[in-house]
Amino acid sequence: SILNSMAPYKGGGEMIDEVFMDHSTYAPAPARFEAGTPAIAQAIGLGAAIDYLTNIGMERIHDYEVELADYLRRRLDEVKGVTVLGPPVGTERAALCAFVTEMVHPSDLGTFLDVEGVAIRAGHHCCQPLHRALGYSHSARASLYIYNTKEDVDDFISVLEDTLKFFGSLGGDGGDSEAKAGEDDEFVPLF
Repeated sequence: SILNSMAPYKGGGEMIDEVFMDHSTYAPAPARFEAGTPAIAQAIGLGAAIDYLTNIGMERIHDYEVELADYLRRRLDEVKGVTVLGPPVGTERAALCAFVTEMVHPSDLGTFLDVEGVAIRAGHHCCQPLHRALGYSHSARASLYIYNTKEDVDDFISVLEDTLKFFGSLGGDGGDSEAKAGEDDEFVPLF
C-alpha cells in the first residue's frame, strides 16, 4: 500500500489506470513505476542472437576464441617495447590481451590506432587494484570475438608496430637505431 500511495516518477504507457481532462489515475504498483513500452525489440534481438550462437555451437566458439587468444598473445610478445599483462603464452585465457608500453600512454595509443582503423580499449578495465599491484596506472586492451580473424590480429600488430615506431622516433632514434632516413615516410598518424 505504501508503493501505491507514491506518485510515479515517470509517465508513459502501461503506468496509467485512467485519464481525464484534469487528472490521471495510475496503475497499481509495480506497473505505476514501469512507464513506457517494454523492451520488445531487445527481447526479439536477444532471441535472434541466442539462435545465431546456438547454430554455430558454443563449444566451437570457445575453441576458436582460445585459438585467437593464443595467437594474439604470441603476436604481441613479438612487438618490441610491449609488455603483455596476464597469463603467459600457452595458458588458456579470454580472447583479449591487456598490454602497456613505455613509449606512449594507452589513451594516446588508442587514439592513434583508431585513426588507422584499429579499435582497442584504453583505461583501467575495472581492475585498478591489479594495475596498482603491477605498477601501472592504465593499460591498453585488444579484444577479439568470433567475427575476428588471425588476419585482423596481423593488421593490428602491423599498425601497432608502426605507431610505436612513430612514437619512438620522437625520442630521436625512430625506435630502431638501425632505421634509415625515409623508412617511416608511409606511416603518417592523424594528419
